[in-house]
Amino acid sequence: MERAYLGGVAVSRVVLGCGNFGGIGSAPELFGQGDSLEDAFVLMDAAWEAGITTFDTADAYGGGRSESFIGEWIRSRRPDGLVLSTKTFAPMEAGADHGLAPARVKRQVASSLQRLGVEWVDLFITHAWDSDVPIAETAGALDELVAEGKIGAYGLSNVDGAQLQEGLAAGSFAWVQNSYSLLDRDVEREVLPLCEEHGLGFEAFSPLTGGWLTGKYRRAAAPPAGSRMTLRPEPYEHLRTDETFDRLERLEAMGDPATLALAWLLSDPRVTAIVVGPRRPEQLAPALNAAPLDPGQRTELSELFS
Repeated sequence: MERAYLGGVAVSRVVLGCGNFGGIGSAPELFGQGDSLEDAFVLMDAAWEAGITTFDTADAYGGGRSESFIGEWIRSRRPDGLVLSTKTFAPMEAGADHGLAPARVKRQVASSLQRLGVEWVDLFITHAWDSDVPIAETAGALDELVAEGKIGAYGLSNVDGAQLQEGLAAGSFAWVQNSYSLLDRDVEREVLPLCEEHGLGFEAFSPLTGGWLTGKYRRAAAPPAGSRMTLRPEPYEHLRTDETFDRLERLEAMGDPATLALAWLLSDPRVTAIVVGPRRPEQLAPALNAAPLDPGQRTELSELFS
């Protein structure tokens, strides 16, 4: 498995996203759904054996279940060289507090460490932008956590160009984790150029756009049971168009769509790593088989989805 650096930390370029452990992301109404502890163990074992040494989670994933599942796996397997990344912003349960106030960030880091069963995490990410708290105050708290040895480095997630610039002026944010895929290319306008200009890393989450780039969704068929389009369709409804399906059918004619979509990302030197969220071990295959594309192949895919 190829390695790269985020905030000075060596990470596998394919990162295991653990947002389906014990829930579907941070949505309180879906806490308790998603992958069971047993299923999560199977996925973590498969990823680790494949050389994926970086696991990405968040305090609110599954209402804390994701971090707890990882913590149990660590205690059981005692993996040497595991890199942990977690985040905070969303509420841990319906009605609970949220945001990036310094006191809350410190409290959430402490609770994350407890659930994970570790003394520190390598990477910590602000999971969203908090318009109610000056980013300089949040960065100050993160700097203190670095000094205390509780986090190794910190980054930003779900930010636009203006927010990224504000964050860079306020603190030592070392990378950005935003959604990026053939079907979601907003970061190309401002965020990726800023990362390149300032020497920041970039992590792409949702690289298959909720399964849309796997071939699982068909023009005239209902979404498969248990898919994102049945559990949490709102972020993807805009894709249900003939134009999207035309492009996806052309992609599928070129080869395995998921493998090509991930190879397109991994062939971009601006992309440090991709975060994949498989539900079954065999769904790791596209990421593991994503051979680098030559410039002509990458341009062809870029133009298909332009």
